[in-house]
Order: sequence, then structure tokens, then C-alpha cells
Amino acid sequence: MPAFEPLLGPAPKYLILGSMPGQVSLSARQYYAHPRNSFWWIMSQLFSFELSDDYAQRVELLREHRVAVWDVLSECERPGSLDSNIVRATEVPNDFGSFFRAQPSISIVGFNGAASAALFKRHCGSLMQRYPNIRWIKLPSTSPAYASLGREDKLQAWQALFEPSQAEPGFI
Repeated sequence: MPAFEPLLGPAPKYLILGSMPGQVSLSARQYYAHPRNSFWWIMSQLFSFELSDDYAQRVELLREHRVAVWDVLSECERPGSLDSNIVRATEVPNDFGSFFRAQPSISIVGFNGAASAALFKRHCGSLMQRYPNIRWIKLPSTSPAYASLGREDKLQAWQALFEPSQAEPGFI
């Protein structure tokens, strides 16, 4: 199953990485399309936009705030939408070497959940040493499958991604 191209505006500062779009997102051809996924709600709280804005408007608002969105994997086999069902032998990562060379303005990478962080480390971990000035942050998953944290708690954790006081490079 092929993933999406990155949502990318001019000179992005932040890159948010998921693992691979779920079935609802793939069908809708939209990042985080599942109605119970907290991603767009969190972004609307952080950047003061209406959750009811259409997808194109929400994407444009992320671009205006210098936020890029992509997934670690470009392809994989996965029955259903759970990251735990990704067939490891079929994982194909996106070309992050080329991506980071083309996007030198990125200084913060936020992993949307433990699975995306683990996938990135497995396939692209050497880039974390190659780009020591980037801040790498593992965030709680916005997926409805990650129900041990409520929406408000997830929002609080995600705020750290955008706080200048947290600008120390390295992995959190």
C-alpha cells in the first residue's frame, strides 16, 4: 500500500512523522482522516483554527505555521490500520536523506507515536547522528487506538513540540 507525498510548504521548521496512513486516511487520500484521530483537533488548538475547516484549508494553515507532515514508511503491507500489524519484511522507508538535504530549515522532528519513532530509528537512525542540530521528539500517538491518554493530555504533550524553550537539539 503506497503512502502519501509530504505536506510541505516553504522553509518548514517542524516535521511531524507518522508511521503509515491508516485505512480511512488511505481511502480519503488525507492525512489523519479518521474522525476519532486527535491530530487535527490538536493542530486546531495549537494554531487557533476551526476544526470544521476543510482539509485544504487545514493543510494550508499548517504550511503557514511551517509545519510539514509525512510518514516514515512509503510502502508496507498491513492488514487493517494498526501499526502492530505492519509486516516488517515489507517496510520501505521514505527517502529521508534526500528530504533533509532539500529541507535544511527543518530543526524539529516530532514522531506521532512510538511506532513512528521506532520505524525511523530502524530504517533511518543514522540520520539522527548526521543531523545533530535537529531536535527529535517522540510524542503520544494521536491515533484512537492509543486510548491510554485523553485528548487534553495528548495536547499538553504536543505543545512541547512548538515551545521555543524546548529548543535543545537531541532526542527526547
